Amino acid sequence: MSEMTHRTLGRSGLRVSTIGLGCNNFGRPGSATETQEGTARVLHAALDAGITLLDGADIYGYAYGRSETMMGEALKGHRDEVVLATKFGHADYESPIPHWGAKGSRRYIRLAVEGSLRRLQTDWIDLYQFHTPDPATPIEETIAALDELVDEGKIRYFGHSNFAAWQLVEADLVAELHGHERFISAQNEYSLLTRGADRELLPAAAARGVGVLPYFPLYNGLFTGKFTRDGGPADSRIMRQRPHLVENAPWDRVEAYAAFCESRGVGMLEATVGWLLSRPAIASVIAGATTPEQVTQNAAAADAWTPTPDDLAAIDEILPTNDVLTSY
Repeated sequence: MSEMTHRTLGRSGLRVSTIGLGCNNFGRPGSATETQEGTARVLHAALDAGITLLDGADIYGYAYGRSETMMGEALKGHRDEVVLATKFGHADYESPIPHWGAKGSRRYIRLAVEGSLRRLQTDWIDLYQFHTPDPATPIEETIAALDELVDEGKIRYFGHSNFAAWQLVEADLVAELHGHERFISAQNEYSLLTRGADRELLPAAAARGVGVLPYFPLYNGLFTGKFTRDGGPADSRIMRQRPHLVENAPWDRVEAYAAFCESRGVGMLEATVGWLLSRPAIASVIAGATTPEQVTQNAAAADAWTPTPDDLAAIDEILPTNDVLTSY
């Protein structure tokens, strides 16, 4: 396997591996990473493969904080080898402590970060990400609170997730106006079947110097090459939890894309990662895994194929931007 490549995240000086490890499967019931032992195997396989970006959240795992707790245990002795990212403030999940308040508020952020630091067994978080927008709190308050955490050394950088393009631009302008540190990253859903970010989010991120970290970049595994219109591995996340993604996928287009990959002599996983890394502002492709073998395969795809302009045009014809689905 070739050496892992790295990119700078947005306008910052933070370097991240072009393949990241999504940690949402750690502690997930029914998966190989439900246990601490399984989580450690996958996380250590990522380190061995040169993956440095680990992306978690306080809500991941079968209970609030479970994934972060397992990450903290698995990272003992390896903390300095990784760019540790986590998230706070998802609007759709209840916080474990009553009356935490609005999730973009200074009070909530101060409580949330202390919990994540404790569970991750670390003194600092490299990238602290606001999981979903909070309409109840002015973005200036959120940014000011995150800026304080940077000053205190509890976090190094901060990013956001699920922001619309206008919210990305607004947040950047507000931070600039008040002289605060700025969001350096945006984590939004983006894949060959969910290309809505092409219209506004990716151009806005590129214009404002915000690095993009797409989630569900392989459409929950559909673009690993392991699935057909008849199904896929029984132990996969899609087949266990989201079989409708296979049932409702535009298989004529997906099969045309598979034929394109075959004509280029490249696997679907490698082609999809190459396509993602060719898009504006994208710094890293965060892929989940439940086995060391999956980690190794994902890491090997980092620099396996670089599409030409003709390749990109052909992919756009097969899976155009205006042909947008959703994972939900």
